[in-house]
Amino acid sequence: MAVITTKAIVLSAIKYSDSSLIVKCYTYQEGLKSYLVRGVLKAKKGGLKAAYFQPLTQLNIVAKHSAKGALNTIKEVQVAQPYNTIYKDIVKQSVVLFLSEVLSYAIKEEEKNKALFEYLENGLIWLDLHDKIANFHLLFLFNITRFLGFYPDVSEKDSLGFDLLEGNFTNTGLHSNIITGNDFYQFKKLIGIHFDSIDKVSFGKQERQVVLKIIIRYFELHLDGFREPKSLQILETVFS
Repeated sequence: MAVITTKAIVLSAIKYSDSSLIVKCYTYQEGLKSYLVRGVLKAKKGGLKAAYFQPLTQLNIVAKHSAKGALNTIKEVQVAQPYNTIYKDIVKQSVVLFLSEVLSYAIKEEEKNKALFEYLENGLIWLDLHDKIANFHLLFLFNITRFLGFYPDVSEKDSLGFDLLEGNFTNTGLHSNIITGNDFYQFKKLIGIHFDSIDKVSFGKQERQVVLKIIIRYFELHLDGFREPKSLQILETVFS
């Protein structure tokens, strides 16, 4: 049993018994970890609070990590990056709920990946600080493929289609995993874009939904066990 001090981002929190939570976090020092947080749902002064474990909250934790793959425990916690707007804005709340579900399905590797952690950390800070966020989730998910190992090969990006299964641009084939026409044109808009230039990408409501469904399909083809998030419908309603 090792005691670790690390930054951590909450991916999910599931109720366990009447008073406890099982919390899945992506940590800076040790990658994906699950914690049993006992008694956190009972009202008491001091100690750990359930509010710390809202989706995608950024924490500093002191934790006991088990070497045997059992659930770990959190000894101390504090909010590392307090959000000013995310939990007050219904649209941002919906985006965060959706992204936390996607990340829970997408991040399976337990090894640390500091570049991925920093991408999540900086992306969420950007979301908290900005108002024009209708396309944020598209770019956030598109660019995260770089850290998960299946960012599109853009060497032939002047081609007329994109093969979702192979992850490359192509002029050949018409099977179900190749996107062409307007779907391809909309998807391609995300290439090479950073958060600060997101305003330059224009999507209509329908186009935004189409691109999101393409990205989800892309994830499904490249990540074992990935499935369409339940919160997708909520997000579509918010942006409709």
